Amino acid sequence: MPVVRANPISPAEPVPVSEVPATVFPLSERALLGLCLGLILLITLVDILTPASLVVGTLLSAPIALAALGVSRLWTLRLIGLVLAGNVLAAVCNGLRDSADVADLVNRVVSMLAALLVGVLTLRAREASARAARLTEERRRLGRERALRALVEAVSGPFGQGEFVVRAAQALRDLSGAERVEIGSVDRAVLAAPHGLSPEHGPGRLGMRLPLEVLARPAGTGRVWATGGGDLLLARLSRPHGDDLLLLLTRPTAAPDVLEEAVLTLQPLLDRTALLDDLQLRQTQLQERGELMQDLVYALSHDLRTPLMANTMNMRLALKGAYGPLPEDYLSTLRHGLDANAALLALADQLLLVAKYESGEQEDPVGSVALRDVVLGALSQLSARAEERGVSFETGLDGVRVPGLTHDLRRAAQNLLENAVRFSPPGGVVRVTLSADDGEAVLRVLDQGPGIAPGREATLFQRFRAGGAGGGTGLGLYLTRRIAEAHRGRVTYTRTAAAQSVFSLWLPLETP
Repeated sequence: MPVVRANPISPAEPVPVSEVPATVFPLSERALLGLCLGLILLITLVDILTPASLVVGTLLSAPIALAALGVSRLWTLRLIGLVLAGNVLAAVCNGLRDSADVADLVNRVVSMLAALLVGVLTLRAREASARAARLTEERRRLGRERALRALVEAVSGPFGQGEFVVRAAQALRDLSGAERVEIGSVDRAVLAAPHGLSPEHGPGRLGMRLPLEVLARPAGTGRVWATGGGDLLLARLSRPHGDDLLLLLTRPTAAPDVLEEAVLTLQPLLDRTALLDDLQLRQTQLQERGELMQDLVYALSHDLRTPLMANTMNMRLALKGAYGPLPEDYLSTLRHGLDANAALLALADQLLLVAKYESGEQEDPVGSVALRDVVLGALSQLSARAEERGVSFETGLDGVRVPGLTHDLRRAAQNLLENAVRFSPPGGVVRVTLSADDGEAVLRVLDQGPGIAPGREATLFQRFRAGGAGGGTGLGLYLTRRIAEAHRGRVTYTRTAAAQSVFSLWLPLETP
């Protein structure tokens, strides 16, 4: 691979205390060690052969100083020992031959102390050099970590692949020092979207056919490879549901291994953007389906009401004799038809309310609602049905006011009362109370019905959970819950010790 200019954040191998960076001196440690040993041997021989007064052993400090250029700490200590031994050997030989006096001995001691001093200074210099190398390496490591962290921060966030690619191009240019960075997918040898270019107004390759040397990665190369004489560095990012992204960096100053680490950092972030795009697509599809279902519910409810109301009017006219006297069997059929129409109209109203609350619509203004009047109105509508079943009402209603929508609250109260009437036994009593309790209005409906089947309490207020108390269409109690929540309240169910069911609607009281 062609040589690329190095960046200050490019990595380097850690330097131990006992070693000096090899870039300080071109000689290898073995050659330098051989040179030092040879000098020690040569100087020791000369010292032995010359008169003691010359003290040639002082020159033995030179190999120790030379060892600082690339000899390990252990061998430096060994060289100091050899130098001291050479001084002792020369002193003995000179003394036996020349009968050295006190001055010669003093000179020899000074020579040995000089060798020790140079040795200590050499070791200190080596340690300082090693610390400087470690600090340099730490600065490089911190610089690279800062650059990669800036890269991650630039592309992190709830971005789709399009915005991710644009941000990644700018961040890679800041990290690599490249003149231009371009990222795009490769569609049949043509650079296509998603596409990012930094600087944005520079010449790009979007829509252009790429040469083979750019598309093909040479065998044996890593994630980053070079072409164009080393002026263009290339890399690829894989996409789970699409063509790979090609990264083109023009004249980067960062080392290739730094760029490889950047590519490895970007890959999981790109995978996350693919997940976000997929989630956004699914959310859009669900929203479109929800809108379609809402439109269908609105249309169905509206189209149901018109023919049902017309049919109801005709049957009532027939019951009143508008079409002449009718047989009793036919009149009975008309009455059953009116009941069925009333049930269908109630279902249409419930579907409209379900569609409104599911879509989050709130068109009507919130006002002050006299909840006692609402409950009395619902009881009046249900009195005929209750008489048919032999069910009576006992009431204890206080005058309380709550903020809300009158029509919706009437529907919530009616659902609870209808539920109690439907499941009360013949001759049963439904007790209805309304009171204020710790800043809330509480509507309680108590009946003597069979209650909720074991295991159904958790799903009682969900959609289409018919069967037992709370049954019917499966929308009544669900709508009651949604209306209560929309009014910042709640609805609950309990079973008393006397085998009675209690549904309670809690709503915040109106504040002055």
